[in-house]
Amino acid sequence: MGSPAEQGVRIGLSAVVIALRDRKACVLTTPGPDGGAALPFGPFDPARDRTFELALRDFVTAQTGFRLGFVEQLYTFGDLGRASPRATPGPERRREVSVGYLALTADAADAPLAEARWTPVLDIFPWEDRRDGDPACLAPLISDLTAWAAGDARRQARIDSLFAATLAHRWSESRVLERYELLYEAGLVAESARDQNRPPAPGAPGRSMVSDHRRILATGLGRLRSKLKYRPVLFDLMPPTFTLSELQSAAEAIAGLSLHKQNFRRGVERTSLVQPTGRLSAATGGRPAELFRVIDGDLSPGEALGLPLPAQR
Repeated sequence: MGSPAEQGVRIGLSAVVIALRDRKACVLTTPGPDGGAALPFGPFDPARDRTFELALRDFVTAQTGFRLGFVEQLYTFGDLGRASPRATPGPERRREVSVGYLALTADAADAPLAEARWTPVLDIFPWEDRRDGDPACLAPLISDLTAWAAGDARRQARIDSLFAATLAHRWSESRVLERYELLYEAGLVAESARDQNRPPAPGAPGRSMVSDHRRILATGLGRLRSKLKYRPVLFDLMPPTFTLSELQSAAEAIAGLSLHKQNFRRGVERTSLVQPTGRLSAATGGRPAELFRVIDGDLSPGEALGLPLPAQR
């Protein structure tokens, strides 16, 4: 059996780097060749690169100027027909297999390299933002999905379940990828039309991305939303000290939900993850608020130490 290169397979690495800016969850993007947004992406060279992670760190720094902290592997994306946004078109294009990684950073300063930028995640997935109730795009989307289902019971059941289209279903914020894939299947996002050489549907919601990078980002956002409930990952996005209001705002920005203030604070107290610093913040614009910090100490791998997400009714 030949090597991956001889078989026409190329291994790429994609990075979903998330930070908070101006109370928005943002992802680090670079411009693709068609002007669309792309995740930082680079090839893995088995003759040169010792590990996937080291190669990922090197090219993210080269493309954006950022040095990554903690990263975790998301998924391997290898569907037939996917291609690197930087691949050369033509008959010699090889099949692209991409290994996706999720990285979180509290350093949300302007990207050191001019081409890199922080893009609000919920501009890419506007149907995922329920902080102020149902987003404006949701009702038209459900109407278009229902027309696509055309009475098919299985399709309609997926729509009802994923988009909480009836009172019998509850919104699950972690099912980001499933919702995006349903919209793709129904031809309601720009990438679907592009991949089938069709004109985009009028009013297709959200910002499109090159290749299947919106799918990779959906995987990363869904993973992060799930982890909020059982691991203290939110603190990887926070500065060394913060108010409880800032912590709640960060949780809302990631989850796309409006959270009940008192229930959230009681839940934070029960986790015993934070402690007061004895100092006040004057940056709240009103009454000074107490500053907190994360309690130092190693966490057992078996401990469930996430934050509560008590949604407003």
